[in-house]
Amino acid sequence: MVDYLPAMLSGLKVTVLLTLGAMAVAFVAAFAAGMARLSRRAPVRGLALVYIELFRGTSALVQLFWVYFALPLVGIRFDAVTAGILVLGLNTGAYGAEVVRGALSAIPREQYQAAWALNLSPAQALWRVILPQAVIAMVPPAGNLAIELLKNTALVSLITLGDLTFQAQTLRAATLESGPVFALLLGIYFLLAQTMRFGFRRLENRLAHGQDYGGVR
Repeated sequence: MVDYLPAMLSGLKVTVLLTLGAMAVAFVAAFAAGMARLSRRAPVRGLALVYIELFRGTSALVQLFWVYFALPLVGIRFDAVTAGILVLGLNTGAYGAEVVRGALSAIPREQYQAAWALNLSPAQALWRVILPQAVIAMVPPAGNLAIELLKNTALVSLITLGDLTFQAQTLRAATLESGPVFALLLGIYFLLAQTMRFGFRRLENRLAHGQDYGGVR
């Protein structure tokens, strides 16, 4: 397995890049769509609903193929890395939007009334009172989605991007050693997932600790 590490580490760099980039896209998309679902304006709610249902209701693999292979037919082209980041980020963001919506909806109505009693504007109430409480509830499911996103990066191997899975398939074809190659691949994904799980657990504990002392510090 040691002989396979250089090739796998080159694929690891691509996988980490995809994961971090897609997480950034998912974060923005989830918050934008999640808060839009609670908007008083019907067109805004409708647009967010279309995005969420479109990406949740279709396969991530089909979405990836559509962006990378079909869009160039109408003159819209993305390189493999950008296509992977956009598709995985938007796909995960659609699931994350419901996490955001659910966490915001779970905040008791009295919290909004208390913010209004303090003469806070709706934006101030959201950022200073509601979100600090809602974020704590978002972190555990967000961690699960991030790990799912990590595992879904394996899909980009099908558009010839040299991630971990692509490098493993290349090594297997060259050496005919399926067992050691894929055992190493499983081990690397497992370590990455556990690292992410530990990070989100620390973040959750940190936010909860800050809340105990009157707010996030």
